[in-house]
Amino acid sequence: MPSQNPFGAEAQLKTAGGDYKIFRLKKLIDDNIGHVEKLPYSIRVLLEACLRNVDGFIVNEEDVNNLAQWNAASPKVVEIPFKPGRVVLQDFTGVPAIVDLAALRSAMVRMGGDPKKINPLVQCDMVVDHSVQVDAFASKLALQFNVDKEFERNQERYQFLKWGQQAFENFMVVPPATGIVHQVNLEYLAKGVLTRDGVAFPDSLVGTDSHTTMINGLGVVGWGVGGIEAEAVMLGQPIYMLMPEVVGFKLTGELPEGATATDLVLTVTQMLRAHGVVGKFVEYFGPGLENMTLADRATLANMAPEYGATMGFFPVDNETLNYMRNTGRTDNEVDLVERYYKEQGMFRTSDSPEPEFSSTLELDISTVVPSLAGHKRPQDRILLSEMKPAWKKTRTEVFGKDSQTSPIAVKDEERPGEISDGSIVIAAITSCTNTSNPSVMIGAGLLARNAAAKGLKPKPWVKTSLAPGSRVVTEYLQNAGLDKPLEELGYFTVGYGCTTCIGNSGPLSEPIVNAINEGDLVAAAVLSGNRNFEGRISPHVKANYLASPPLVIAYSIAGTVDIDLNNDPLGQDTDGNDVFLKDIWPSSKEIKETVNSSMSPEIFREQYSKATQGPPEWQAISGAEGEIFEWDSESTYVQEPPFFVDMETEPKPISSIEGARVLVSVGDSVTTDHISPAGAIKEDSPAGKYLKDNGVTKSNFNSYGSRRGNDRVMTRGTFANIRLRNLLRPGTEGGESVYFPTGEETTIYDAAQKYIADGTPLVVLAGTEYGTGSSRDWAAKGTFLLGIRAVIAKSYERIHRSNLVGMGVLPLQFRETEDRDTLDLDGTEVFDIELSDKLKPGETIQVTATKTDGSQVRFTTVCRVDTPVEVEYYRNGGILHTVLRQLAKS
Repeated sequence: MPSQNPFGAEAQLKTAGGDYKIFRLKKLIDDNIGHVEKLPYSIRVLLEACLRNVDGFIVNEEDVNNLAQWNAASPKVVEIPFKPGRVVLQDFTGVPAIVDLAALRSAMVRMGGDPKKINPLVQCDMVVDHSVQVDAFASKLALQFNVDKEFERNQERYQFLKWGQQAFENFMVVPPATGIVHQVNLEYLAKGVLTRDGVAFPDSLVGTDSHTTMINGLGVVGWGVGGIEAEAVMLGQPIYMLMPEVVGFKLTGELPEGATATDLVLTVTQMLRAHGVVGKFVEYFGPGLENMTLADRATLANMAPEYGATMGFFPVDNETLNYMRNTGRTDNEVDLVERYYKEQGMFRTSDSPEPEFSSTLELDISTVVPSLAGHKRPQDRILLSEMKPAWKKTRTEVFGKDSQTSPIAVKDEERPGEISDGSIVIAAITSCTNTSNPSVMIGAGLLARNAAAKGLKPKPWVKTSLAPGSRVVTEYLQNAGLDKPLEELGYFTVGYGCTTCIGNSGPLSEPIVNAINEGDLVAAAVLSGNRNFEGRISPHVKANYLASPPLVIAYSIAGTVDIDLNNDPLGQDTDGNDVFLKDIWPSSKEIKETVNSSMSPEIFREQYSKATQGPPEWQAISGAEGEIFEWDSESTYVQEPPFFVDMETEPKPISSIEGARVLVSVGDSVTTDHISPAGAIKEDSPAGKYLKDNGVTKSNFNSYGSRRGNDRVMTRGTFANIRLRNLLRPGTEGGESVYFPTGEETTIYDAAQKYIADGTPLVVLAGTEYGTGSSRDWAAKGTFLLGIRAVIAKSYERIHRSNLVGMGVLPLQFRETEDRDTLDLDGTEVFDIELSDKLKPGETIQVTATKTDGSQVRFTTVCRVDTPVEVEYYRNGGILHTVLRQLAKS
């Protein structure tokens, strides 16, 4: 931060907790620079960050002027440097990030530099939430059993994190069994206003998880980035982004009786997907905000990745202050937020003029009705009233079953039954999207109480689980007397983490799996999560539906998705009378009253005073010491990645990619789950064989997500999703490919190794929305390590495109009217991609595909290296290579 601001914007802000320097946006208004008072609130936060950080090097006066003059109708096509105030990480993406920092230190030593230069310069908080799995359920013993299994499987990873805590400054770990990163961020980590060196400024962040946007509900600017980009921010690099469009979403009315925040977010997701908001900010406004709790806002903001936006932003207002008080923030913290945002003209009131937006949508919240989403995408909303015919259509048109399979007996003495297509085998109350919202959690508890009173229970074949996003949830459910009814219906707490939502649903019982396999059944799952991609929830479940926590319980009682819950009975009470959903659904009034009576700031203060302690199992772990990590060649969890080994001090010029072969050819909406799965490791897969060869038994394989600190596992697991369909191998699923020089059909990994040995570069052909889903840096890292040098797709998900560039992989995009099919590319061709060291952002790139008969197809693609800084990243082989070279020279 420069000592003298060129705009003269410094001023003093007096607060109850002390005086702070601020950089006044009103100074720009006074000097007639732009039209700050008309800007969307989200743009004002970016503007303040540029104003505060003007140094004539990274941030220039022109950057401030460009943002102050933001044109709603047509934002100027320029890149903006943004320096977030902090970074949050979850452990699946956070552990490999710390592995990379450790590897950078090792590389710095080899290059003769100071390893201490590799250290986070902003606060970095990691919440360990992705490693707990639902092994045990429906029992009071489930929580401790799952904790024990988690520590048994992840001891090496947690020892590594203990080393990281002592090796790096500005790095804090919130241990396992505490909560989910986004809920912990919302309830505890976020301050609203940050202070550093006597300066106060808006809280802002990036996170190594797509759903970092949940914090937008608190008025905090933040979004998900890949681990690679987050590491660059840790090391003092800005985020470079194109000036965004901002879509205004006007909300009016309030939720009607029977509808939940989950139903609202599914409705909004469908609307925004249709509007097209990829790469844009969404900012909510209108009188409907007066009727929304902050928890409801956070639910909407959480699902921004699902509706495609960079953010789903709510400005700071009185509800923000109320939430901060109610969640135990100090009086001084709340006072600072109120005074700061009001002084800066960034505090929304009901009388505030509407900002200017690039485009607008409107929703009357009172029209929202109960809904689900599925069977494999969160944007595919289904009205509850239409669920039964929707399921029949899915069964027939997607899975090719014209009639329901005859029931198959579940041969389990303890949990007998008969299942068929549509039978629900997993029902999970999971995910920060919903467990951060007391209204839907209390609603689920009240519904469970009402159901238990009538003698209703889930069907015996349903695996039920409750995984709160923080321990606060457990406390307020107990205060309300709702923990016992939930347990009576099998919803015992199984852990404090992401569990089923990220694919850690744990194994189904053998009798259930046998019945599914015997009947080739299309089994179903219902979960209160944010993702339901195929192959994600369970390898044995093909139809996955998102729903509110109360509906999760209702469907578990029904035991099938082949039911009309509005008109068909859930079951019978103890007297044999039919019981319908409406008979057990709690009223909005009762939910609100129970929320108010069961919650207090004290329970937040009490629980979060212990946030960094962790359970005894965590406290008992000791890690290595020292600045440089001692890599263990025998470890199957943590290995030094090869990215910086033997790295030259100067990058080579950008040059053409010649003689490339297609390794993978895929269709539309291929997700990062397809590219780099997080779930179970198959025993006969390349990764499974590697683990067995290194003495790891099948029971200790753990998951791909937990092995992300080991490139040997992750490279073998790239494109290994059991549902991946590589068009080079029609009729197959999983990581299958062809080694074209001999025609050998083999795994993607083994084919890649043969090509690497030949010195043959590789490409991927893809459809629309390539890389949609979680912000998974290993989807780019694994791509690079397989020898893939370019991806040619119809369109990209924002974070994955950035991650590819961040790993030195070239993203190219077909022109609007062309794709693999119109160009008659079947993947057997040899590709030449014409590049030079004069590469420019967004320029057209010529590609020549030579077919097996010698004929050629020449076509033009768009280079999706979008900014000048990204060109430098690509030239250097990636973001971290760029940063390492800079730090080694400084």
